[in-house]
Amino acid sequence: MRAWEIVSDGGIDALALNERPEPEPGPGEVKIRVRANTINYRDLSTILDPVARNIPYPQIANSDCAGEVAAVGKGVTKFRAGDRVMGQLVQTWIDGSITANDMANSLGGTLNGVLADYVVLPESGVVRMPSHMSFEQACTLPCAALTAWNCLISQCGITAGQDVLLLGTGGVSIFGLQIARMTG
Repeated sequence: MRAWEIVSDGGIDALALNERPEPEPGPGEVKIRVRANTINYRDLSTILDPVARNIPYPQIANSDCAGEVAAVGKGVTKFRAGDRVMGQLVQTWIDGSITANDMANSLGGTLNGVLADYVVLPESGVVRMPSHMSFEQACTLPCAALTAWNCLISQCGITAGQDVLLLGTGGVSIFGLQIARMTG
């Protein structure tokens, strides 16, 4: 399979399209055929300066994808082949406050990313796509949209009638604008 890998600290020019063996799911894992991928500012920062993030080489880039389940490993109960899914950015953060261990288990950072034909993730690190969305739309949700949601809804608890100030026009800000508008 093909995978875009960070192979040195040379920035964008250090991304290399390489062949890797196609991964197979083990017990409790889900194999995803990646159909769409997005690049976040976080991903760009990692590509531009992998040394600051202690990225080992080669490392598959990017943190957000959407695709179809191609196969499941033994014991997987939530998904089956053909399901439309997305990978979670932080693979071990299921709920509650995020921990240092959770932060050390992020796709496209300490873990290989998703800029590949196929990825294998733990069943708990995969979520279903909204049924009304295309792969291209859904792949934008895991990092930017959930960051905005966490900030505005989970942390701040915004309600109708409040003012919200957003910085810039990046992905998190645009999702923040949509969420703020949705809540009134």
